[in-house]
Amino acid sequence: MGRLEGKVALVTGAALERGQGACEARLFAAEGATVVLTDVQSEAGRATAAAIGERASYVDLDVTDGDAWATVVGDVVARHGRLDVLVNNAGIWHTGGVLETSPEDYRRVVEINQTGVFLGMRAVAPVMRDQRAGSIVNISSAAGLRGDPRIHAYVASKWAVRGMTKAAAAELAPYNVRVNSVHPGLIQTPMSATEFEPGKPDPGRNIPLGRVGQPEEVAELVCFLASDASAYITGAEIAIDGAVTV
Repeated sequence: MGRLEGKVALVTGAALERGQGACEARLFAAEGATVVLTDVQSEAGRATAAAIGERASYVDLDVTDGDAWATVVGDVVARHGRLDVLVNNAGIWHTGGVLETSPEDYRRVVEINQTGVFLGMRAVAPVMRDQRAGSIVNISSAAGLRGDPRIHAYVASKWAVRGMTKAAAAELAPYNVRVNSVHPGLIQTPMSATEFEPGKPDPGRNIPLGRVGQPEEVAELVCFLASDASAYITGAEIAIDGAVTV
């Protein structure tokens, strides 16, 4: 029996092949879950869900739209009868320090990376509360554990996810709903593709473990937090970064 047998999971930002969300959805399905992938990239999302197989489906979701969240969660519960796992994976990257980041760019990063997580938790919490069970996994970043002058807005949004996770964990614990945050370092995904361009220095050169991470490794951690094997873990912040933030 798979680690997620019989569970229904919703994963945001899951359209792109080799992205963290897609790898999480693929592993969830392999472990027995019914998985709903969401994104704003419709064609890629449908292709990824089709490649995963009959346990997966895809729906469009703009994570900054509260009404869209309510519709998607309602549809998932109507189709499958429950919702056991939410992975708030959707996010964007923006390069720039405090002096180089425009208010518009800052708000855009916060709206997707932070407000999107809030809206996701807010949409699924009543369902999980009534079930008296559920696991929410919020994907933050190693940037949510330390400062970085190159990515001011991104750092701000990921620190916020860390705090929101702890607040929600305390609020929802009486209902047996767990909320944890995952903090990846440099992971080889489409979002980090520029780090791996020919001619650039080895991106793993400054990582104590000596290499960059793979999205499948992040998926394994997220799967553990989604499963009953982590039933006594909530409010945790777990780094998966090759010791960069040690």
